[in-house]
Amino acid sequence: MALYSEKVMDHFRNPRNVGVIEDANGIGEVGNAKCGDIMKMYLKIEDEIITDVKFETFGCGSAIASSSMATELIKGKPVSEARQLTNQAVVEALDGLPAHKLHCSVLAQEAIEAALEDYEKRK
Repeated sequence: MALYSEKVMDHFRNPRNVGVIEDANGIGEVGNAKCGDIMKMYLKIEDEIITDVKFETFGCGSAIASSSMATELIKGKPVSEARQLTNQAVVEALDGLPAHKLHCSVLAQEAIEAALEDYEKRK
C-alpha cells in the first residue's frame, strides 16, 4: 500500500488556491515548531460567504495537500460552516494521511480558524 493516497499526491502536485489575496479581510498564520511547517490562509468574505480563499504553505507534501484540500472545503461556504471544519474532515477528504502526518491537517484547521478570528476582529 502506498504511503499517500492519490488525492494527497494530486493536491501536493497540483495545489488549489495557492497565493495571496491582497485585499483579504481575514488572514491567519500558524506554524508547528516541531516539524517546521508554516501555513498562511487568506480569506475574502462578503455577506458572510467565503468568496475566495488562498494559502501559502512552507512545509512537506502533506502540509501542502492539507492546505489545498482545506481551502477547497470552505470556498463558497458560509462563515458558520467554515467554522465547523475539522482536521478529520480534511483527512477524510484526502482519503487519509499517515499517522505521523496528521498534524498537517490540524495546522490547516488552525490556519482557517485564525483567519476567521482575524475576520471577526476586522468587522
